[in-house]
Amino acid sequence: MLIFHGGSDIAPEMKSPDAMQKHMQKWFAWIEKLRKEGRYEGGEALEPRGRFVSGPKQIVTDGPFAESKELVGGYFIVNAKDLDDAVALTKDYPDFIFNGKVQVRPVQKMDM
Repeated sequence: MLIFHGGSDIAPEMKSPDAMQKHMQKWFAWIEKLRKEGRYEGGEALEPRGRFVSGPKQIVTDGPFAESKELVGGYFIVNAKDLDDAVALTKDYPDFIFNGKVQVRPVQKMDM
């Protein structure tokens, strides 16, 4: 699983609708490349709003917040032979230019 943590270094000129659309084209191209290679299984962007539920009393608080540098913005499920192979798939991650991060994690299959 590739988990995307949004970058915080977005230049003002990249915030225009035209620039954002051009940047999204980089995402679509990356997804299409992974799909053609048989590596992309699926994924989604996450909305910035949500709730945290914690503790034995299941206390509900607001968050995460879009201002957070560690906000998880989305995820992909990919086919990779090992962690190194999955890390190699991130080389075209479009948000590296914004100081974005990709968390690479193996998914543990649970037999039910």
